[in-house]
Amino acid sequence: MKKTSVSLALFGALLAFGSQLANAAAPDWNKVPKRTIQVFHAGVTPAEWVMKKSDHSGRTGINKGESCVGCHEEKGGLNFDMKRLAGKELEPKGAPKTMSFPVTVQSAYDKDHAYIRLTFKAPAGGFDPADKENDVKVAMMFANDEVSKGAQIGCWGTCHGDARTMPGADDKKTKYTKGGAYELMQWKSAPGAKAVDGSVTDKRNMEGGTAGVVAEGSKSGDTYTVTFTRKLSGTLAEGKATPFGVAVHADHATGRFHHVSMGYTMGFGVDADVKATKQ
Repeated sequence: MKKTSVSLALFGALLAFGSQLANAAAPDWNKVPKRTIQVFHAGVTPAEWVMKKSDHSGRTGINKGESCVGCHEEKGGLNFDMKRLAGKELEPKGAPKTMSFPVTVQSAYDKDHAYIRLTFKAPAGGFDPADKENDVKVAMMFANDEVSKGAQIGCWGTCHGDARTMPGADDKKTKYTKGGAYELMQWKSAPGAKAVDGSVTDKRNMEGGTAGVVAEGSKSGDTYTVTFTRKLSGTLAEGKATPFGVAVHADHATGRFHHVSMGYTMGFGVDADVKATKQ
C-alpha cells in the first residue's frame, strides 16, 4: 500500500474513533436514580469458603438459587459479623480500621454506550498501604452468562484460595474463573493513569478488553466521584440484567486488602438491583 493510502486509512480511523466519542454524551446525573450498596473487607473468604457448608451456612441457599444480597443486605446495610471478618480466623494479617462503607451507584445508557457513576468517601486506616502511586483504585466486573452462579455471588467467582495475597498462595497467580468470563474495568487515582479495560478468564488480564473503557475520577473534599463510560456490548445489552461487583482499594491498599461488594445486577431496560436510565 502506498504511503498516501496508509495516511488516508489512518485519518479515516481517527475520524471514526472521534465520532464514536462524540456520540458518548454523559447523562445529567441529577436525573439518574441512586442505589447505595455497601462494600466491605472480606478477608480470606474466597469462593471455596463461600461454598463450604462448614464455613458458610449460606451455601445451601446459593445452591437453591438464592443470592448473597438476598440474605445479607438489610435496610441498605449488611448483617455481617464484622468482628468475625476482622478476626484472625478470616483476616490473619490484619484488617482495616473501617470494615465497610457505602458506595452510591448510578447507571445510564444510550444506543451505543453505558455510563456508570460511583460516589463514595474512601476511608483511611488501611492495613497494607503498599500501592505508593495510587491513593485509591476503583474496579467493576461484569459476569457473562457462562460464569457459574455469577448472578448470585458476583465477583466471588474470580476469587480463589490459591491466588496471590491469600495465605500460603502463589504470589504470581491472579484472579481467575473456572468457566465463563468477567469483563473488568478499573480507574486509578495516580495522575495520568490509564483506565483498565480487561477481563478475568483463566487469569486476570489488565488489558485487551473490547469495551472501550474511559474512566474519569475526581475528589471534592473527602468524596470521590468515578465515572466509567464503555460500549453497550459484550456482557451489557439492552433487555438484559448483568451481574456485577464493585471493588475499592482505599488508602493505598493492594491485593486482597480492598473493600468489595456482594453480587448485584445492573439492568438495561429491565428491572435489576441497579436499573440504568435510558437517554
